[in-house]
Amino acid sequence: MKQIVTRFPPSPTGYLHVGGARTALFNWLYARHTGGKFVLRIEDTDTVRSTKESADAIFEALSWLGIDWDDGPYFQSQRLHIYQESIQKLLDSGNAYHCTCSVEQVEEMRRKAMKTGGKPKYDGTCRDMALSKTPGAVVRFRAPQFGATVIHDVVKGNIVFQNSEQDDFIIQRSDGAPTYNFVVVVDDIAMGINTIIRGDDHVNNTPRQIMLYLALGAELPVFGHVPMVLGKDKTRLSKRHGAMSVTAYRDMGILPEAMINYLVRLGWSYGDQEIFTRSELIEKFNLENMGKSAGVFDMDKLLALNADHIKAMSPDELSDHLLPFLKNLGYPAEKGHFLNQVVETLNARAKTLAEMAVAASFYYLDDIVHEPDAASKVLTPDALEPLQLLHEAIAALTDLTKENLEKAFLSVMEQTGLKLGKIAQPVRVALTGKTASPGIFEIIEIIGREKVLNRITRAINFIQSRNP
Repeated sequence: MKQIVTRFPPSPTGYLHVGGARTALFNWLYARHTGGKFVLRIEDTDTVRSTKESADAIFEALSWLGIDWDDGPYFQSQRLHIYQESIQKLLDSGNAYHCTCSVEQVEEMRRKAMKTGGKPKYDGTCRDMALSKTPGAVVRFRAPQFGATVIHDVVKGNIVFQNSEQDDFIIQRSDGAPTYNFVVVVDDIAMGINTIIRGDDHVNNTPRQIMLYLALGAELPVFGHVPMVLGKDKTRLSKRHGAMSVTAYRDMGILPEAMINYLVRLGWSYGDQEIFTRSELIEKFNLENMGKSAGVFDMDKLLALNADHIKAMSPDELSDHLLPFLKNLGYPAEKGHFLNQVVETLNARAKTLAEMAVAASFYYLDDIVHEPDAASKVLTPDALEPLQLLHEAIAALTDLTKENLEKAFLSVMEQTGLKLGKIAQPVRVALTGKTASPGIFEIIEIIGREKVLNRITRAINFIQSRNP
């Protein structure tokens, strides 16, 4: 079996969005699943809108997702000589010709065709005139006028286009620039691309591309056109749906593993399984299970899936992802055992890494700020005695083990007649500033004796200052 070669050809005219990332992911996964090759090509022939910054942003997004490439990146702007050679080949074989019709003339042809109920297209005026190259002339492809062009689509099934509906489309503009449909085919042939998975907004381009493959004497690739990603209102996903660059999801604290898991499920399924690791996706991904209906992007579902991946990831690996968020908040966080302990107490509670970093503040800040509601409801005169007794009990401990802490709390319960909750909640607010937190014994063990005693002392002073 011939090696599978797929590609991702973004235009560097903006950030990498969800739809583009999904296309890249599908092609990458299929190449990895089959032991094939994944090619990256930057389609930057639009010199007005293409920028280096956009190309760099695309590389950054792919790198974050863990989508690597085996060949490239190629830049179309550096391959113009190759396109010119293929244009000349089509001219020499009679599959293309020069056309001197003006834009105004072509528009008039289209208006006349529409008036008579025909398809608005170029009428072939220069088709058989054997014109030479002249300033301002374009090069048109001599499209077949009879029969049909069939896309054998592995996702949608056969799609038939009548050749009579196609016109002699331009492959080189009057300024010498080659057109999109032409350069795509030339590149795919040159790079050995034999499997093309892309959005179904490209379906109407495909019959023209097939014609070019045949005229250039090349074997047709396998085509798979996948439905577009939609917003919740079932219209094409856009900024008004809250769509952002892929790196914006990274910056809000989405794990790359969760992002690729979510993206692949927007158009592919494997039974009832929802959560996949990267290795599972590579193992299971195929073209047979591609969906025929559009995927709907739902931010709530992405957040829920991200929470699942946060829970499932090992503390050591998760700490690598969390560390930049902690640093960004100015916390003196470092890789190591302490951070792993922090992660273990928070991973079941956070939907994003950004949320987890904020929740970790009490582990790193020296001065805990008590939330006003928590302080007024919990740090009351009734809490003074248990806090004082617990301070004494913890100060007397040689080791802050869970067993020793349980004994300390039990001792305070016996002395005050209070239940655990009445003691633990004031301690929780004293240590974290909040009424909700990880387990109190875990917190005490991680924070350490000195900080625990200092924070309990501050809570005692707070109560006394409000109730002299």
